Amino acid sequence: MIHSLTLTLDPAIALDNAAFEQEIYNRLFLPSDLLTGDDSERPVVRKLRQSIDARSRQVKVHIDAEVYVGEQPSPRIAYQRLYPDVSQARQAIVVGAGPAGLFAALRLVELGIKPIVLERGSDVRARRRDLAAINKDHVVNPESNYCFGEGGAGTYSDGKLYTRSKKRGDVRRILEILVAHGATEQILVDAHPHIGTNKLPEVVIALRQSIIEAGGEIRFNTRMVDLLIEQNEIKGVVTDRGDELTGLGVILATGHSARDVFDLLHQKGITIENKPFAMGVRIEHQQSFIDQVQYHRPERGDYLPAASYSLVTQTRHKGIERGVFSFCMCPGGFIVPAATAPGELVVNGMSPSRRDSQYANSGLVVAIHENDLKNYREFGPLAGMQFQKEVEQRACQLAGGNQTAPAQRVSDFVNGRPSNRLLPTSYQPGLKPVDMTTVLPETIAAPLKAGLQQFGKSMRGYVTNEAQMIGVESRTSSPVRIPRLPDTLEHVQIRRLFPCSEGAGYAGGIVSAAMDGEKCAEQLIKRYA
Repeated sequence: MIHSLTLTLDPAIALDNAAFEQEIYNRLFLPSDLLTGDDSERPVVRKLRQSIDARSRQVKVHIDAEVYVGEQPSPRIAYQRLYPDVSQARQAIVVGAGPAGLFAALRLVELGIKPIVLERGSDVRARRRDLAAINKDHVVNPESNYCFGEGGAGTYSDGKLYTRSKKRGDVRRILEILVAHGATEQILVDAHPHIGTNKLPEVVIALRQSIIEAGGEIRFNTRMVDLLIEQNEIKGVVTDRGDELTGLGVILATGHSARDVFDLLHQKGITIENKPFAMGVRIEHQQSFIDQVQYHRPERGDYLPAASYSLVTQTRHKGIERGVFSFCMCPGGFIVPAATAPGELVVNGMSPSRRDSQYANSGLVVAIHENDLKNYREFGPLAGMQFQKEVEQRACQLAGGNQTAPAQRVSDFVNGRPSNRLLPTSYQPGLKPVDMTTVLPETIAAPLKAGLQQFGKSMRGYVTNEAQMIGVESRTSSPVRIPRLPDTLEHVQIRRLFPCSEGAGYAGGIVSAAMDGEKCAEQLIKRYA
């Protein structure tokens, strides 16, 4: 018999496996001796969905569960790693081995096409040396860093899997593929699933192995430098090694920081356009403070996870409405240097699977208005990119010219005071006290001050000198869109070219990028295979 239950429980029961199982037995009036009996005879308790509700002062956990009594449960995931041999099949080119590129390649394999994946950066293990060089020696490798390399920006940023983008694909399918490649089954249960930067690399390696074992190719440290185009149809690509690779089509999944790709497209007269984006800072608090505010208790205790938050408001500056909002909040996480070239300063956030750092950080960003780009009109569709680049370079110069980041205590920033001393931080390259109004343009700094004042009212204690802001958080999304046809996902001008995911302006985050990669692969095959 299968029992379906919907429960609202105290965290000490819901999040402790033994206590939860005992609660289920009590509710179904099952004999307690079954708990200690033979495993083959014990009922199977399976959580289907779990979410923490901290809206009231009494935190609760909502759970949907199934209990199998006297019968075996069906497998939790239907997806299996069974792929055809595509080693001799027709091929397609995938540029970029982030989540969009890897899932596009895997979908090509499933549908009988051989993917050739080009990744400018290193494989996920070799990439660690490049990250260590940024953190310890302030050396930025333009080809392999926190943004470029196997797994893309998501691998060494945070590993969040929550998405609201359910129109482009099957979220459950993406999560099942990740589980089949080594992710914990807990991501199928949690309302806001998260793998963690310490565990994602092994999942990425398993995805690579599936592609290669099926006959696909992944070429690391290989950068696309040109496109082979005849009569508005793409034939293939040219690599920095001089190779010309041709195929059924090209899926362009290069990520939001591949500025050379945007330059290449613009130089070749391929249609691209400006896209809305946001910029600001990372704000870092003690995680214990966020826990106290969100859980309404002095300590979160043994069962509740590190608390997160989401803040959004509207401000008006010089007659222009601007959104100010938190972005990619990382509970129990770290701030990391995410520059992709020497001479620029970019920060991002990440969290390990346990989210056990003493720090909480979040992007705190301001929507960029087209009026901000009026002095960059000569750059055409690259105006936003140039604006972004100049702010990053100024941040680097003001903080000393390396990966030391400019920072200011939050209350000092709001009240216009310098911060002579900064707090300890999770940011390994170190901080330098800098007036952030000299780093950020007024059109970002002024709305950010106003937004912080409002957030301080809605989340008491948020604006404090026990928190600091670190700059700049500038890669929230691509400032460029590569337009495509809504039905075929093909570029509006170049046939067989499929702009994909974050770099093209059509996704944000691991799951939405993966879904977009799959859809691009399906459309390529539907039209040209």
